[in-house]
Amino acid sequence: MSSLSFWGAAGTVTGSKYLIESDHARVLVDCGLFQGLKELRLRNWQELPFNAAAVDAVILTHAHIDHTGYLPRFVRQGFRGPVYCSRGTADLLKILLPDSARLQEEDADYRNRHKITKHLPALPLYTEQDARAALKLLQVVKNTGGAFQVVKGISAQFRMAGHILGSSHVLVQVDGAGEDRESRSVLFSGDLGKYDQPIIRDPVAPPECDYLVVESTYGNRLHDTEEPKDALERIIKDAAAQKSAILIPAFAVGRAQELVYLIRELEDEKRIPILRVSVDSPMAAAATQAYARPTDEHDQEYEDALKITPTPLRTHSMIASTTREESKRLNAAEGARIIISASGMMNGGRVLHHALRLLPDENAIVVFVGYQAAGTLGRRVADGEKEVKVLGQWIPVRCKIEKIGGFSAHADWKEVVRWLADMPAPPRRVFVTHGEPDAAQAMAGHLRDRFGWQVEVPEYGEKFELA
Repeated sequence: MSSLSFWGAAGTVTGSKYLIESDHARVLVDCGLFQGLKELRLRNWQELPFNAAAVDAVILTHAHIDHTGYLPRFVRQGFRGPVYCSRGTADLLKILLPDSARLQEEDADYRNRHKITKHLPALPLYTEQDARAALKLLQVVKNTGGAFQVVKGISAQFRMAGHILGSSHVLVQVDGAGEDRESRSVLFSGDLGKYDQPIIRDPVAPPECDYLVVESTYGNRLHDTEEPKDALERIIKDAAAQKSAILIPAFAVGRAQELVYLIRELEDEKRIPILRVSVDSPMAAAATQAYARPTDEHDQEYEDALKITPTPLRTHSMIASTTREESKRLNAAEGARIIISASGMMNGGRVLHHALRLLPDENAIVVFVGYQAAGTLGRRVADGEKEVKVLGQWIPVRCKIEKIGGFSAHADWKEVVRWLADMPAPPRRVFVTHGEPDAAQAMAGHLRDRFGWQVEVPEYGEKFELA
């Protein structure tokens, strides 16, 4: 009998890890890092409840760190099997994993130098050497639906999920899984993208499956009705009039590129003044190059933009700050300007140094353009806390706070329902994951009401037989 167990993205939106076990093999779908609340982050340091060396293969739905960022540590713990992913995911991981390791090493070094650590010395979760060891295991497969063998008795198919470059939903087929010894299929939605977002194509329709694992990040919410482009226009005009600095914490992959794309469109259309745009993230700069390469994942709007400009992902006055010195110089700048910096939830990276300077500034504007997980600095600022701790220092929050909900690269609950309405036949059972508890329960309710399906919200460590 085969089984599916949940070792991440259960009761939270981060740390995605789903373990499929058959009579002959173990395959892990996603290998993500926990982020946000301290009790979640501590799981990254705990021993896994299963032996990494005994896992035969890993399948990755997409490149975001909450789905891939544990992989270097997993390799450090003894995993040596193939890691299957799409071309776009592989291209981004070559940027993301070493960068994630460098950030952790830099953070540990900063805490040691400034003596703001409870652990002496502070250590990184993994090193850049670990990240490069993980990259050597990548095996690229097409995300156009063709089946390939993962290990003996288990095959998979990738299809475009429309979330970020390379993002896929994955259908895994397990031979002899059920009580009748017939095969069983499990469809993992990964992170499902919105319809009609810039640059990337819409998610393709889901295939038939026996079991469905579906995300619920926005299971209890709908995206704002204000168009992101209109909201950006409003905020940038206000900043120009007030000579304000705009700080946008943005995920380096996906969100940063979308922001630059829309700001460039607004400039081309003469709807906003041209302000200096600084993309302060080496990861975002490198990811932008990956997005700009020709790919069949580009939507028609992006292809049309290429006919007008060879650089749709560059504004009229833009710099990419790739070194620490360039990043530090941004803090000396004055007047109206836009800083796009990672991480998107303000839980690490260069954005923290900008936050130290701009959160107390009454004339500054901090714009949230994505989901802020519980326990992150971004969540605390977005929720209106008047004082927050940044890099060991308590600072007041006096800046103006703006939120553009429509920027999310995640489908909201109505879009998830829209996607699933195209499924050829109902699954035997549905598992709702990748959402905070209220969102996951709400998503489960929507699916029961709309389709009448049997829906579960699994807990961390819970195991189900693929009967």
